[in-house]
Amino acid sequence: MDILDKYISKQTVDFLQNKICIEKNLIEINQEFEKFCGIVDFFENIDDLKYLKNQSTNLTDREEKSEYGDYQTNSELSDKICELLKSKEISPNIIFEPTFGKGNFIISSLKKFKNIEQIYGVEIYKPYVQITKLKILDFFIINPNIDKPTIKLFHANFFDFDTKKQIKVNKNNNLLIIGNPPWVTNSELSGIGSENLPRKVNFKNHKGLDAMTGKGNFDIAEFISNTLFDNFSENTGNFAFLVKNSVIKNILYRQIINNYKISNLKKYLIDAKKEFNVSVNASLFYCKLNSKSDKLCAEYDFYSHNRLKTFGWINNKFVSNTKTYNKYSDFDGTCQYEWRQGMKHDASKIMELYKENNFYFNKLDEKFELENDLIYGILKSSDLKGGIKNKTRKHTIVTQKKIGQETGYIKNKYPKTYNYLQSKLDIFNNRKSSIYKGKPAFSIFGIGDYSFKPYKIAISGLYKKLNFTLINPDKNNKPIMLDDTCYFIGFDDKIEAETIFEILKTEKTKKFLSSIIFNDAKRSVTKNLLMRIDIVAIMQKMNKAEYKNNNYLNISRKIATIVQTKLALFG
Repeated sequence: MDILDKYISKQTVDFLQNKICIEKNLIEINQEFEKFCGIVDFFENIDDLKYLKNQSTNLTDREEKSEYGDYQTNSELSDKICELLKSKEISPNIIFEPTFGKGNFIISSLKKFKNIEQIYGVEIYKPYVQITKLKILDFFIINPNIDKPTIKLFHANFFDFDTKKQIKVNKNNNLLIIGNPPWVTNSELSGIGSENLPRKVNFKNHKGLDAMTGKGNFDIAEFISNTLFDNFSENTGNFAFLVKNSVIKNILYRQIINNYKISNLKKYLIDAKKEFNVSVNASLFYCKLNSKSDKLCAEYDFYSHNRLKTFGWINNKFVSNTKTYNKYSDFDGTCQYEWRQGMKHDASKIMELYKENNFYFNKLDEKFELENDLIYGILKSSDLKGGIKNKTRKHTIVTQKKIGQETGYIKNKYPKTYNYLQSKLDIFNNRKSSIYKGKPAFSIFGIGDYSFKPYKIAISGLYKKLNFTLINPDKNNKPIMLDDTCYFIGFDDKIEAETIFEILKTEKTKKFLSSIIFNDAKRSVTKNLLMRIDIVAIMQKMNKAEYKNNNYLNISRKIATIVQTKLALFG
């Protein structure tokens, strides 16, 4: 059995060679193993026993990690996490790990906590169940004098697992829920045909287009966490999960609705590249169960334990930095203009164009002629670096002036453009998003009267630097478009656009935004956040020096006029 040397000591290999005998009664073998390591039903059936006895290949790590969102916690990290919990005087009677993988959290718990009476674990991948059982057996053979809790390890999909029935916890127990659930979303798993999914559910209650275009997407770890809070938040104990930062933010964001009985919320930032060799923003999320419903979370560095900031709910407003927010909270209201998202086509290979002389080139490096009427300059997030722009690197074809508009007119009015689009019909038809289903050929989204406003103020949704850019018409006096990674306000009047631009680019505005934006989010800036900028409130706090520095001597008079005549869109 030297194939098992990767996971267990020679001492345990010798033990297995002496104890495993297929001729023995399975019940007797399991009873004997339970005495040595506490695991109930070490072998679920006779096939498990035969597999371990006759195995001739390594119990290898699976290669297709994306199938399960599998980033195994190394033993050094699991030890440090349990040591951190121990330093908080946490001493659980019951451990529950809903996706235990190779069992490092279970082993670390056995090393660090002295009062464990029961351990429960669930794992979907059978080889990991076997590896974990062997490692627990190895631990107790090497440490025979440590008390053995009752250990029940279930080979099951957590989403089909009857947690309430199988995990026996009462209010007198001190429970610790610990682990590292999958770091993937439901749509990522669906995309590869995985069965490791919860039943179809829209647990955030998104409606219509939000549910269709991605807001219905959620992290599996978030779903697991919420399920556990539903089942155990009223039990005495603690919760400690390694998750993506977005999961922690989402749990806290919905805490105002869910009001789970969790408190003392803490987020410990880890170096995921170092620990898991993956470029993801992740942390240890800790909270106390069966306590008041906290709506603030303190953020720390996991390695130094230095406190960094606090985020969460203040007066029904969700903020990323409470200290900064308290200085600029007067600016948190309803924007007097409506922010819009740029156009969406999901066909960049054929819709993003470069112009050279009188010819256009797409990303496939194809050369062709088009009529100019439907061609517009377009800016992407990487183009928005502040200042004033009226030039673009790229162009795009704008096939509609509003969502759902019929596109048949293109054939007669713009035959060259139509022939080009028609030649790429397969690419349009193969777009994955359901928003295009049943829509006219060559449909786009994020388009409307606002798209054709001559003046715009725009900001990237992807970058941490908060640069507002003023966009003027191009040299042909055509409005410039923005792609769907950008947000903008459209204006008919140049003076109005310049005036609002001066307000938005002030340090006050940027400080306020920085206090409500989560920089580690996939899309840092969103429409919802921008709609919280009360432009009038910021204007009222601007001083003469700021007007002068912005070279806007008459700004106060112009703003006053706009306030009276333009900024009444929301009543």
